[in-house]
Amino acid sequence: METKIIDFYTEDGVKLNGYIKSNKSSKIIISCHGMTSNCFKERDYQIADIALENGIDFFAFNSRGSEVVKFVHRYQDGTSTKFLGGTCFEDVREGYYDIKAAIEEAIARGYERIYLQGHSLGSTKTLYTYTRLKKEKYTYLDNIKGIILLSLVDIPTAIKTFLGENYEKTLKYAKEKNKNGNSNEIMPDGSFINPISVKTFLIYTEDNKDIDFAKYSDKNYDFKELNGVDVPLFMRFGNENEMILQKADDLVKMLNNKIKKKDKDISYINGADHSYHGKERILSNEIVSFIKKYDEKK
Repeated sequence: METKIIDFYTEDGVKLNGYIKSNKSSKIIISCHGMTSNCFKERDYQIADIALENGIDFFAFNSRGSEVVKFVHRYQDGTSTKFLGGTCFEDVREGYYDIKAAIEEAIARGYERIYLQGHSLGSTKTLYTYTRLKKEKYTYLDNIKGIILLSLVDIPTAIKTFLGENYEKTLKYAKEKNKNGNSNEIMPDGSFINPISVKTFLIYTEDNKDIDFAKYSDKNYDFKELNGVDVPLFMRFGNENEMILQKADDLVKMLNNKIKKKDKDISYINGADHSYHGKERILSNEIVSFIKKYDEKK
């Protein structure tokens, strides 16, 4: 086994980094982290170790939205510029460029069978990206063999619940700031679970039609994006301190009824929290079992 720290570039010129753990397989998991996070997590380490034991390589990377606030460097036309990134300033839809670049980095390294994995906001990015690539008839779409979504969050509803009676007032504040050209200002304390810019707050609350596909509380929603995944689908949740309004078993039951795909594995891990602390090995084994089950059918 070898581990390589790598740099790679998106089509819009952003420099990203990450690592690949390899046993020279043709199969690889590409992992996209969540809010304020990065690719160096115990959860990913354990998934990588168990995947490698089972003939699957592992690639985790830092997106332009990693950490809370950072400068992101863009290289275009022979010049270098930088802009504010991190969770505080990111446009979640730009995760498309990051995941697409990771896919193409894996393809360039000889990988043929790719499993896209996301955690929390990374799951939002993964499903958004896959849906967009499918619409675009992406060149390497057939190389994507499975989608793995860990703790996919209904972000718009979570914000409304978090703010409660202060939601409309907070939204009005953000809209006024944006109207006056102050989209990069930081929202007041208590507006979100972590520091967030006006621009990013409005993407989650107002300009969210392209990422609002985890409508767990909408009994009439058809989950067309999840039903539109044409490859095997794996979804997991925790049932302690998870970022869901429902009980995990009720949510899983509803999703299994709503998502009509046959090649799916939707469940929860008893005792797991949103980050799967202490349950990483259970999660890892379930992910690898899912991949092996459907990979062997190809």
